[in-house]
Amino acid sequence: MATNGGGQNLLSRRTLLASGLVAVPVTTALITLSAESAVAQQKVAQKLVQYQLKPKNNQKCSLCLHFVPPDSCKVVDGKIDPNGWCALFAPKPK
Repeated sequence: MATNGGGQNLLSRRTLLASGLVAVPVTTALITLSAESAVAQQKVAQKLVQYQLKPKNNQKCSLCLHFVPPDSCKVVDGKIDPNGWCALFAPKPK
């Protein structure tokens, strides 16, 4: 390692670049993992949104903005029946 006139160690350009090449992928992986866990934690329990297996009037999960075929929801946790309903129903835009 190179030293300056005062006897202090200096990082070489090669050492600095090599440490940066390791830090970037590690940082990216940590950000990705924390973003994925944040998304998973945002779902609400079925009981809290009054989820039921039958439609309410003409409202049913398959017509909802949050429904993800074949059997899940962007905001409600667990398996979702396409003919079910919950209090978070929001119609898909036409």
